[in-house]
Amino acid sequence: MENIVTNAEKYFGKFCILMAAYTRKTAKLRDKSDLLVKQLIDYGNTENPELRTTVKNFAEELAKVQDYRQAEVERLEVKVIAPLKMYGALIKQTRAEIKKFNKARNNEIKQLEKLEKIRQKSPSDRQMISQAESQVHKASVDANRTTQQLEETMDEFQKQKLKDIQKLFLDFVTIEMTFHAKALEVYSNAFQILESYDAEKDLEDFRAKIHIASGTFHEARPDTTTTTSQSAALPWSTQSIRSTLQKLELVESDKESEGDQLQDLRDAEYTQIQWVTSRTT
Repeated sequence: MENIVTNAEKYFGKFCILMAAYTRKTAKLRDKSDLLVKQLIDYGNTENPELRTTVKNFAEELAKVQDYRQAEVERLEVKVIAPLKMYGALIKQTRAEIKKFNKARNNEIKQLEKLEKIRQKSPSDRQMISQAESQVHKASVDANRTTQQLEETMDEFQKQKLKDIQKLFLDFVTIEMTFHAKALEVYSNAFQILESYDAEKDLEDFRAKIHIASGTFHEARPDTTTTTSQSAALPWSTQSIRSTLQKLELVESDKESEGDQLQDLRDAEYTQIQWVTSRTT
């Protein structure tokens, strides 16, 4: 009986510790997944429309999984961890019954030993022998009653332990199966969402934006395939460029002519000054 209680105390205590740790890890995984969902939504808002919609829908599916995970945590706490915690009090109560039985049994043994000593020392003292026999009878009755109570207590304890170990892990498996079944359904939807994403649409949109951003430089090039009338209408047409170049050449020629005339005038004035100076001398 003591071994049964000791083993129950040892292993049910470990089950309780491990299942509590398992539940905490599941709750932490839920929290990390919630952060992932938030980051996915933030990232999707920075992307092109097609990817933004896909990431948003994918994040919503992941959020559903975390809702199921939250339900998993709550059910584990109620149906698995709480019953395991109750075994602490149940084992303590059973140990008290065993201790009570041991006390009654030891008292019975003590009274029997006392009776035997009296018979050996005073075999003719009927009064003392009678009193000792009375004490033995009382101790035996008490021990028998305590033994019967202990047997009933241990039978109930063992029956409850066997049923509980079955129910606890049945509930655990059921909770996990329910979560994974729901999660598989949601993950299947998430897979379909990601698989149906068309990257080409976002790529076309991206290329269009790049073309618009750099279109000024491409459009600035003169189109050699246009007609003469269209070229003449453009400010950067070949005819306007040639006309501008001719005007620039005329301006340069005029500037050169003016420069030559000014130089000739300066030379003439210098000659006259030298002639006047020589006459004066």
